Amino acid sequence: MRLKSGIWVSAYLRRCATEGAFAVVRRRGADEAGAVFVKIDRLDGSVDLFGPAPQSAFDEAHPVDRAFVACLKTQPAPSADAEAYLQKQIRFDPDIWIVEVDDSAGRNFLDRIVA
Repeated sequence: MRLKSGIWVSAYLRRCATEGAFAVVRRRGADEAGAVFVKIDRLDGSVDLFGPAPQSAFDEAHPVDRAFVACLKTQPAPSADAEAYLQKQIRFDPDIWIVEVDDSAGRNFLDRIVA
């Protein structure tokens, strides 16, 4: 059983703070199972954006881990590109979470990113 989105986001915010990065919940989604998107603001006008990996990316060795993929074709990308992508996702699913991290080094603190 996967951790509820609200609990995962709380733990992620704590991890960012521990690493010295400022992170906030920009949009609160469904506590139980809302999709989580993480936007890394590099503080120079460019961002990285990560979202939930497709089901095909999961394997039996890690069935409950959250996995993320890069949402934009090129990363880092202009902030406007990430915002346009997020607006499309909100129209598709209004229960998404958006967590924004300010980190000039572009660190994402995500445990599992699939290509």
